[in-house]
Amino acid sequence: MSNKLITKTLFKDFNNLNKIWKNCFLQNNLEQNLKEIFNYIESEINNGALIYPANPFRSLFNIKDLSKIKVVILGQDPYHNEGQADGLAFSVPSNCKIPPSLMNINKELKQEYNNINLETAKDLSFWATQGVFLLNTILTVEHGKPMSHANQGWELITDAIIKFVSNNNSPKAFLLWGLAAQKKTKLITNKIHLILKSNHPSPLSAYRKPLPFIGCNHFIKTNEWLISQKKKPIKWLIPKK
Repeated sequence: MSNKLITKTLFKDFNNLNKIWKNCFLQNNLEQNLKEIFNYIESEINNGALIYPANPFRSLFNIKDLSKIKVVILGQDPYHNEGQADGLAFSVPSNCKIPPSLMNINKELKQEYNNINLETAKDLSFWATQGVFLLNTILTVEHGKPMSHANQGWELITDAIIKFVSNNNSPKAFLLWGLAAQKKTKLITNKIHLILKSNHPSPLSAYRKPLPFIGCNHFIKTNEWLISQKKKPIKWLIPKK
């Protein structure tokens, strides 16, 4: 998709968001912040920058009822190489080479379920359809420049989203992977939710103590907690074709 089309898609997707998200932005007086972000992205594209993903609001798009969210997994910013970022945190298109962080997520899944022969999960939309909210705290990135859109206003938007979801009284599990995600703990003030923390699944930190990602057992712990809340557990394992 060309960058010009990405710009059009950004505005179109925002305009088509469900009213619950627009209410969230209105309640937090974020209209001007959103306008500034859109202007910044449009200016970067006009100057020749490649911006990913094409659909930054994809994680919000099909959520029409906050009570349907059972799990929130927070990422940092989108993958910054061509063809990777698909609008869901940690997810990539099924035809894409698997990035290292997602490789470790698959490694942890296989370890928790004691099955090294599980199919590798790339496109995580099958989690999203079950009520897993895969949200990056920064929603866009420039090609080849990780964290290039930090401090451009996205954090205000996603902090408001996290607080908005936390204030909903349907119990949810928040999986906070990495320091950036763990800093959002202060936004999750509703005591009915479960909060699980570990290092980021990146190879740089996945094994680092005291909170290694590999061995965290977050997938099993989340499902055990969902069952205790009388909620249907998540089918984390990729469906067999």
